[in-house]
Amino acid sequence: MNILIVKLSAIGDVIHTLPALNAIRRHYPEAHITWLVEETAAGLVVGHPALDRVIVVPRKTWIDRFNRRHLKQTIPDIFRFVRRIRDTRYQLVLDFQALLKSSIWIALARGDRKVGFGRGMEHMESSWLFLNERIPPISMEVHALDRGLHMLRAIGIPADVVAYRLPIREPDRRRSQALLDRVPGNLAGPLLAMNPAAKWETKLWERRKFSRLADRIIDAYGARILFTGASEDCPMIDAIIGDMQHPALNVAGRTSLMELAALFEGVSAVVTTDTGPMHLAAAVGTPTIALFGPTAPWRTGPYGSGHRIVRSGLPCSPCYRRDCAHPECMTNITVDQVMDACHSVLAATRQDKGKP
Repeated sequence: MNILIVKLSAIGDVIHTLPALNAIRRHYPEAHITWLVEETAAGLVVGHPALDRVIVVPRKTWIDRFNRRHLKQTIPDIFRFVRRIRDTRYQLVLDFQALLKSSIWIALARGDRKVGFGRGMEHMESSWLFLNERIPPISMEVHALDRGLHMLRAIGIPADVVAYRLPIREPDRRRSQALLDRVPGNLAGPLLAMNPAAKWETKLWERRKFSRLADRIIDAYGARILFTGASEDCPMIDAIIGDMQHPALNVAGRTSLMELAALFEGVSAVVTTDTGPMHLAAAVGTPTIALFGPTAPWRTGPYGSGHRIVRSGLPCSPCYRRDCAHPECMTNITVDQVMDACHSVLAATRQDKGKP
């Protein structure tokens, strides 16, 4: 049996679909399972033990080439890619994305059953039109991870276990440990990661508050602090560290996705905005203190127990806006609020370590 999973992006969304992948593998142990994914999130599924094949859609590369008018190179490349999508006949195609960009590939794939949610859910962009088996829509107020499992149960695939099985290799752990060993400070204290970046401006917390929070955690716990992010986040993180009274380490842009996952395995907690690394920390079982403003943690927050959500609780939140002249839902979050959440998480972590 050939199965195609279509979940292209983003990092958090792909992480939320990994439990569904594992459920499919448990139900169809002999199946040949392929995942269609875009470049940014490919590191989450390449080498995954439940997959036989990964097809990476170079969408950003194509867009960049089109913008530079490299059509002679790009158009033949797209046609070759379409032939690759169609080189296999799939008995089951699963649309976990439910967007126009995924429905294009659903339409082009050679599949007997093309399954996804039917009309009636937010942000679907009419993707349901390209399916021949439509699952009744489910409320978007249900967590994204649970929505994916619900879709499987609707077609008879048991999906009650949440397991990620991230493809972290020993070299990933060795390289991450080398970074962790460089974090300055008291080796006897807890080690925390902070991820202050986000793709949406409205999800950002003030830089100086991150600086003050990091200093207070170091003063209270003798902790060591490192900051994570993408390479383009380095100037912001350097500014945060520059405003601190204590030293910290910036590792932004210096890890692959699986190295970052391994790094999160080695810390006591992660303080983060609502972004992909938040979900990566939750997937490896590390407690997260997650700052939420324009988005809904019950929809896309860190999944599982042991995490803390910090919100200002404004009536306009969540609004799901990417731009806002007065993002008070984030600016109203205080350092004291986040520090209280850190106290709670670190106290629980110390208690767990004390158990026999």
